[in-house]
Amino acid sequence: MPASLSPTKTAAALRTSARVCVELLLVLVTVSAALWLLGRMWSVVWPLIVGLFLTTLTWPLAGFLRRRGWPPALAASVVTVAFLLAATGIVALIAVPVSSQSGELAEGAVEGIQRVREWAAGPPLNIGDDQITSAFDTAVAQLQDGIGSMLTAVVTGVSTVVNGVVTAFLALFLMFFFLKDGPRFLPWLSRQLPGRLATDVPVVAARSWETLGAFVRSQAFVGLIDAVLIGVGLWILDVPLVLPLAVLTFVSAFVPIVGALFAGLVAVLIALVSNGLTDALIVLAIIVGVQQLEGNVFQPMIQSRGLGLHAAVVLLAVTLGGSLAGIVGSLLAVPAAALIAVVWNYLRDQLTDPPAATPPPAEPHPHAPTPPHAAATDEPLPTTATAP
Repeated sequence: MPASLSPTKTAAALRTSARVCVELLLVLVTVSAALWLLGRMWSVVWPLIVGLFLTTLTWPLAGFLRRRGWPPALAASVVTVAFLLAATGIVALIAVPVSSQSGELAEGAVEGIQRVREWAAGPPLNIGDDQITSAFDTAVAQLQDGIGSMLTAVVTGVSTVVNGVVTAFLALFLMFFFLKDGPRFLPWLSRQLPGRLATDVPVVAARSWETLGAFVRSQAFVGLIDAVLIGVGLWILDVPLVLPLAVLTFVSAFVPIVGALFAGLVAVLIALVSNGLTDALIVLAIIVGVQQLEGNVFQPMIQSRGLGLHAAVVLLAVTLGGSLAGIVGSLLAVPAAALIAVVWNYLRDQLTDPPAATPPPAEPHPHAPTPPHAAATDEPLPTTATAP
């Protein structure tokens, strides 16, 4: 006869499931409210995040100067000025060679367009000049019809650039203050929080800071690998502007997806207008291969080791962040997942019961009599007594 369900146990299981669902629902509502509030404050939060990234990148130099006895304000000022000079040098390293070879690149672009026209005029396409002119006129007419949307896009682009410049200046100022007053933040935070929070929050903040620094360093290392591999490929193919393209590849590695696409497109175009279609296709294959190695091998392995996350978690975090918030989501997905892991590990350590300590073996009393058979041999006593 099959056993029947216990009404008491079934009701208890249903009540437990309902309580867990309500608690999860409350957690989801709280997280949604926090994300909504974060979105409303994004104009302030985004410069703060960029400033923290820049601080983690420049803190080793500031810490080195502070350990040598430099005043905090002087060390922060020197590091900030050095960062500005380095950023200006990177821009000059890209812009000066490009401007010096702009004439050759323009001639190559014209020659490349002419080659494409000659190739299109031959078989199998057989596109004549009249067809090209008709297509050009159609494109001009469509541009004229969409002049309103183009103006809107231009205004939006100008607004985006202005917002980017404001964000950069705010992040730079925040970086200076973080470098100057950062070590005093956790003691100040401990004094402001009550009870156990005065211990828990600073510990989590310190671990989060270490995790954020590991993310920035790993991202810089991944960008360096990309720059070296792609730069070597361009140098072997004798593509001009190898050094600026390598620097652009390194810098663009900090901007996921779009940065790699932009740097790769520039390299392919320069190879096309200077070396021809064959070398451009080879450069495209090199860039695609390197990007695949970076996205599927280098970045998950390096970031999983530095951040304590599995490589699959890194890939899933980038995919989820990109689908939810685009480029910014892809940029912040991995550090956000790492910070969530830091908080979860700390909570798990605090909520886990310590292992029960095994009691030490009882020592015999010094005045206890020694059994005669135990004194004669070193063998242990029998655990059960036998009848005589």
